Amino acid sequence: MIAFNNALVFTGERFVHDHAVLVEQDLITGIVSSANIPSYATIHDLKGKKLVPALIDLQIYGGNAKLFSHGLSDESLTATDDYCVSGGCTRFLITMATNSLEKMLKGIEVVKQFQQSHQSGLLGLHLEGPYINAEKKGAHLAQYVRQPSADEVRLLIDKSEGVLKMMTVAPEVCSDEVLNLLSDHGIVLSAGHTNATYQQATDAFNKNITTATHLFNAMSPLQSRAPGVVGAVYDHETVNSSIVCDGIHTDFAAVSISKKIMKERLFLITDAVAEVKAGEYQHLLQGDRFVLPDGTLSGSALTMIKAVTNCISYAGIDEAEALRMGSLYPARIIQAENELGKIEKGFKADLVVLSKDYGVENVMRDGQFIFSH
Repeated sequence: MIAFNNALVFTGERFVHDHAVLVEQDLITGIVSSANIPSYATIHDLKGKKLVPALIDLQIYGGNAKLFSHGLSDESLTATDDYCVSGGCTRFLITMATNSLEKMLKGIEVVKQFQQSHQSGLLGLHLEGPYINAEKKGAHLAQYVRQPSADEVRLLIDKSEGVLKMMTVAPEVCSDEVLNLLSDHGIVLSAGHTNATYQQATDAFNKNITTATHLFNAMSPLQSRAPGVVGAVYDHETVNSSIVCDGIHTDFAAVSISKKIMKERLFLITDAVAEVKAGEYQHLLQGDRFVLPDGTLSGSALTMIKAVTNCISYAGIDEAEALRMGSLYPARIIQAENELGKIEKGFKADLVVLSKDYGVENVMRDGQFIFSH
């Protein structure tokens, strides 16, 4: 048993003092007063630092100079895992942008084999596209944008054997048959790269699209005579949305406004890429962002902890709520809220030790220390 003591513990609901978090094997086994730590526990004195639930990134393309879709390799997945962990994130969905069927099937196979042969934080695959609206393609390649056929979707589902966890689609280009096929197999559907009207988006949210992808970016905006997808997201009672809180993809004031309207329905992603100067998707680092060779914004240089601290420092979001946006709320999206996103008895021992200024000091996943600053 390990006991984390002398910490400011954020449980996922509140901050508590003078308590210790107990970990045995891969689970949290309790939160007890510091006076009641079992005598046989190995005590880790955190010297007043913060202990918080580990963060979860549901949209990341690569890290540490490795873009998954460029190499489709174990090496790129390991590099992305390491990048996530350094930013306080222990679980992630590797993401592929709009591409050929052949490449998507290869990506599925690599993810499947990696999960079987490696201990990591890889939860599965997020396909962002190819069933999107070419008018809102953003940095996606136009030649691969297409309307889905039921046969192609069935092939993706069959080949994925459960590793395809999330898919960003434009609802206006997808039939009910296709959307039902995906959602019936437990794949989270997210509206993105879409030019849907307010009504089209609302209708989709009332059926089986539960989420929207990077609010504001590559979607029809909120306007007085055309409320668009943004208006539909704001107005819906249950639909969630990710947001990229870097001050580039989305102005911090827009994050703040959205949070006031959406409350628990807004969560954080990094949408981070890695620098690649060859191949189909080329991302060039330009200061604090990535762009295509033509200058189009193509991805962030965020880590999850940076997204959280940006919310606190620049968007006026409460510290506890910002942490939930990066942990509990993403866990809910993938229906893992009963094992991830909180420090609570019975939950996975995925924990992050933070300095008072939010530097990542230590990271634990499944009860094992995997990072130390």
